[in-house]
Amino acid sequence: MQRPTIDADLAVVGFGKGGKTLAAAMAGRGARVVMIEQSDQMYGGTCINIGCVPTKSLIYQGEHVDPHTAGEESFRLAAATTRSLTSLMRGKNFAIIDSLDAATVVTGQATFTGPHSLVVRAGDDELEVTATTIVVGTGAEPVLPPIPGLRESSHVVTSTGLLGRTERPRELVVLGGGYVAVELAAMHAAFGARVTLLARGPRILRHEDDDVATAAAGILADAGVAIRTAVTIESVADTTTDDGPGARVTYRTADGTTDTVDGDTVLAALGRRPVTAGLGLEAAGVRTDARGAVVVDEHLRTTAEHVFAVGDVNGGPQFTYVSLDDYRIVLDQLVGEGRRSTADRRAVPQAIFMTPPLARVGMTEAEARETGRPLRIAVRRVADMATVPRAKIADPRGLMKAVVDAETDEVLGVTMLSHDAHETINTVALAMRHGVTATRLRDEIYTHPSMTEALNDLFANLA
Repeated sequence: MQRPTIDADLAVVGFGKGGKTLAAAMAGRGARVVMIEQSDQMYGGTCINIGCVPTKSLIYQGEHVDPHTAGEESFRLAAATTRSLTSLMRGKNFAIIDSLDAATVVTGQATFTGPHSLVVRAGDDELEVTATTIVVGTGAEPVLPPIPGLRESSHVVTSTGLLGRTERPRELVVLGGGYVAVELAAMHAAFGARVTLLARGPRILRHEDDDVATAAAGILADAGVAIRTAVTIESVADTTTDDGPGARVTYRTADGTTDTVDGDTVLAALGRRPVTAGLGLEAAGVRTDARGAVVVDEHLRTTAEHVFAVGDVNGGPQFTYVSLDDYRIVLDQLVGEGRRSTADRRAVPQAIFMTPPLARVGMTEAEARETGRPLRIAVRRVADMATVPRAKIADPRGLMKAVVDAETDEVLGVTMLSHDAHETINTVALAMRHGVTATRLRDEIYTHPSMTEALNDLFANLA
């Protein structure tokens, strides 16, 4: 029996930010679009369902826990609220595409069968999709390294599994020291869980300067997160203690000592990899690199000219807003002048949603010193910023750091570990993209009391 076929101008594999926005834009222009997503629980992509939205929802509610409600009950309420939010957003995202006359949403696993063809399977059902242009946006997934017992333990979860739970862990062991590990460790500590974080490196947040990472670690420790650094995880094994069933993590410290920590839940936050397995990319002539990421040029074209890759699957920065910019580049290739490229990206900010948040744009001090440029540096404890009363009203913890070229006054990088850092950093990023100097940022007029006016203080203290 011959399988049914849909012919399209554009097929998008993966319902993430870049793919869904491109699908809506092209269908709105009258192009025949097929949007393919393997799970009806992932309409809208990683961010909405198992990433940014549920994580930040839980973090926000953890910052506003009712002191009269037990942590377990507060978490159950927060999880229920978060689940309702993600369900609502998932439905709206599906409707945005499905309501377009020129678009068709297909749920199933897509595999390339040729340069312009895909077969989509859902159970015993198969559908063939042919398209002039195909966009791959299948995202990334957590990695489980070959640590003895890690895959076998019934108490080990990834971020996806942890975010899907409605019951708070009693004792959480976090493996990893990056942004996923830090965010989820801090959030569960806020709900009263006992949290231990095991990091392989000599400190957490290895991409930040030492002073910034040390300040962040201090804030986490004050929140109840026990941090152990420079450790090597040797094994994970299910066990039962007086507290009940759980897992025991055995690790080796820098001095060669072996130690253990028990928890009813172990979070493996040890990196992510692009989701390309099973796509049959070779049938389309699409090449991947050693990490499995789809190889693309600056216009996000793969080694097959009519196939593009957007979002985490192409090996670029794993941020939703970068995926959105990927959409702009591909749209420009399809219906614009074809000038936009990844080379246009400058001063892209990033944020870790601990409390207070840690945000940075541009270089760290260590990175700037490697360039050999003469530098001026400012490091300010937020509590010492006398002219920033907003911090004293909201949260006086943290520090800010600016790195400036001493000869040109160019802002090379700014790091903010402070209240509203995730918002304030956007002002700095915009300024950097448009060549606004440190002196101009120092002397600008900002609202009062606000965290943005900390820029007056920060850039006035360059040395």
